[in-house]
Amino acid sequence: MKEKQGLYAPEFEHENCGAGFICSLEGKKSNDIIHNALEILEKLEHRGAVSSDGKTGDGAGILIDIPHDFFVEKCDFELPEARQYAMGNVFLPRKENQREYCKAIFEEQIVAKGLKLLGWRKVPVDAGFLGAIAAEVEPHIEQIFIGKPEDGMDDRMFQVKLFAARKVAEHTLLNSKLSERSYFYLPSLSTKTLIFKGLLMPEDIKFYYTDLLDVKLTTRLALVHQRFSTNTFPTWDLAQPFRYMCHNGEINTLRGNIRRMRSREELLQSEMFPDDIKELFPIILKGKSDSASMDMVVELLLMSGRSLPEIMMMLVPEAWEKHQDMTEAKKAFYEFNSCIMEPWDGPASIPFTDGDYIGAILDRNGLRPSRYSVTKTGFVIMSSETGVLELDPANVSYHGRLEPGRMFLVDMNAGRIINDEEIKEEIVSRHPYKKWLAEKRVHLRDIPYRNEDVVFDSTPLHLRKNIFGYTKEDIDTIILPMVSKAKEPLGSMGTDTPLALFSERPQLMYNYFKQLFAQVTNPPLDGIREELITDLSLTLGGDVNLMEITPDYCQKIRIQNPVISKEDLDKIKNNDHDSFRVTTVPMLYEAKRGLNGLEAALENMIKEASKAIDEGYTILILSDRNVSEEMAPIPALLACSYMNSGLFKSGQRSKMSFIIESAEPREVHHFALLFGYGASAINPYMVNEIIQEQVNAGNLENITFKDAVENYNKAVGKGVVKVMNKIGISTLNSYRGSQLFEALGLNSKLIDKYFPNTPSRIEGIGLYEVEQEVAKRHERTFKTQDVAGNLD
Repeated sequence: MKEKQGLYAPEFEHENCGAGFICSLEGKKSNDIIHNALEILEKLEHRGAVSSDGKTGDGAGILIDIPHDFFVEKCDFELPEARQYAMGNVFLPRKENQREYCKAIFEEQIVAKGLKLLGWRKVPVDAGFLGAIAAEVEPHIEQIFIGKPEDGMDDRMFQVKLFAARKVAEHTLLNSKLSERSYFYLPSLSTKTLIFKGLLMPEDIKFYYTDLLDVKLTTRLALVHQRFSTNTFPTWDLAQPFRYMCHNGEINTLRGNIRRMRSREELLQSEMFPDDIKELFPIILKGKSDSASMDMVVELLLMSGRSLPEIMMMLVPEAWEKHQDMTEAKKAFYEFNSCIMEPWDGPASIPFTDGDYIGAILDRNGLRPSRYSVTKTGFVIMSSETGVLELDPANVSYHGRLEPGRMFLVDMNAGRIINDEEIKEEIVSRHPYKKWLAEKRVHLRDIPYRNEDVVFDSTPLHLRKNIFGYTKEDIDTIILPMVSKAKEPLGSMGTDTPLALFSERPQLMYNYFKQLFAQVTNPPLDGIREELITDLSLTLGGDVNLMEITPDYCQKIRIQNPVISKEDLDKIKNNDHDSFRVTTVPMLYEAKRGLNGLEAALENMIKEASKAIDEGYTILILSDRNVSEEMAPIPALLACSYMNSGLFKSGQRSKMSFIIESAEPREVHHFALLFGYGASAINPYMVNEIIQEQVNAGNLENITFKDAVENYNKAVGKGVVKVMNKIGISTLNSYRGSQLFEALGLNSKLIDKYFPNTPSRIEGIGLYEVEQEVAKRHERTFKTQDVAGNLD
């Protein structure tokens, strides 16, 4: 994948594709299945793309059973019984010396993990069927065969050792100084399945990989994929299928999914990995596509002993939150797993297989088509569209389509189709999820309010309005309409206000960021008509080890609307649960020290948070209360993002949640940014004080203070849903930490340190100017004006 340069940024890579599979319900292996699968692939050609040379495809591939009898005949070394060894295609550097080095490193890891190298086989290919662009980057391809140790090993441990050997070899080589290190890649390494793929046109894959033309090559299942890379630079390794799945669609929450997955690595432990598990990190390799990243997470979760259908339910859950007819057991499963894994959200149809099961799951919105046919002769065909194989109508048992959030599954060993309800009922009954939730999960509404004494800021409200940049327009056209109508106020689609960078007035940090929105092949959602699939709830508390299924997963406080009142915040602060220890970290700096004071305060904030986590605190409150003539507020968004990234770097992010207690946020855009940069709840305390002021002044009639605050919080919640829906995201749990914004007018130095992984296409101001904007408001508020004693 290309590096960031000019206006190009690799994080904007997208893809939209065609996928399908065919399998024999009776488990009969045949060469016809391969031919039919390749025909499906060719019929999906219009869903892919071709490069300027007219011959290089964006990527095409096929996954089949390992053809044991075929390899027994072709290999010049002895093979054990079927499924008692692993094998896979290996992409290697073009230069022979680098190729041999890669093979040596991989072989070294195989031996280190106690496995036995059986041999290598060169894959016969015909490069004449490659386009000029694909040929320039064509890897050398060989097959590796690996056996179990002499004293034997169970299948699960064998798979774990294979995984570890490959991951360590990958990291060793990717971190080496080889000029062609990126060529090293294993499409698969399995005891069950084998993948052929590359930058090929669908009709050329069988001519390039000449093994596919051999009639002795047989399989009982085949999964195919044709890639269309929107805004991307195709590569051999990003062609699909991947090791366990392929994907038609887009994962909109990818940036947040990857970051949160990496933060969970600090907690990962497993007796299956007696060596240092850290040698496997990062689990998700840098610069890979959304599909490749998701496949790497699927692979890790399989190592934990979960089944493939269960993992797909975790990553792509149904819209369970508001589902009236869903069973309690299934709801409990989804809620339990939502505490440890956010949805990989976006329009997606995901076919998957581990060699024993083959199936597909559709996203909760159903925004990607998946059609299937079952024949009387015992074949199942599923694809992104109907008509990919010509079937005799008399041979069709029935047709169907995958529905939103539903799963279609074929058990290859049992030789039957398992319907969605049966699959999921079996999975959700494996553990007492409902009991665990009742014992461990706490709802915010159930925490008693102690009616503690309220401590107000010593600085009067009218002065604090100046410090935090409130205007009459903020109160009259934003806050009051939200309070009275419980929804975001309507406004013009256009704006004639200058960009924050060009404004002569001090600006809030939020104004330097723009929301991203759904584009290319990715539809936005209608959160009003499709309210059932949206959800705002979030949880507070630390995460636990993902590799073990324990009741501690759900030891969290669940908040239905994470825009919370002062009363809610007090309930969290004063809760009686030992698992939810709470502390406050101030977002203030010494005004007289200027930039140096701001930088020091930001660093001290991270140190305080880190120390609190080490002492067992799992909920941190970042608060800008108690501003004064001496202490100025740190911009809440700056503090929020730096806390999120700072604790990520120190390996502590997954051990805590943080709440923003700030006077700054009042518009929906402000809240969306704070959630997007990692906040789990927000208390806009000064908006609450302004509402109280307006109630006391009689500007809000026929409404109590409590109802007014509730209306405002509800309005913000609706607005955040609208922002999420614009980018095609359904749940705040997925949106949190996803950083779906771009900066406009902030320089690279500021972005790289305080807002890492945020695109900023043009330069602008730095931290010095940010501090100056805070200082201007602060000085203007507390500046004493000398008045002449004699006014004559």
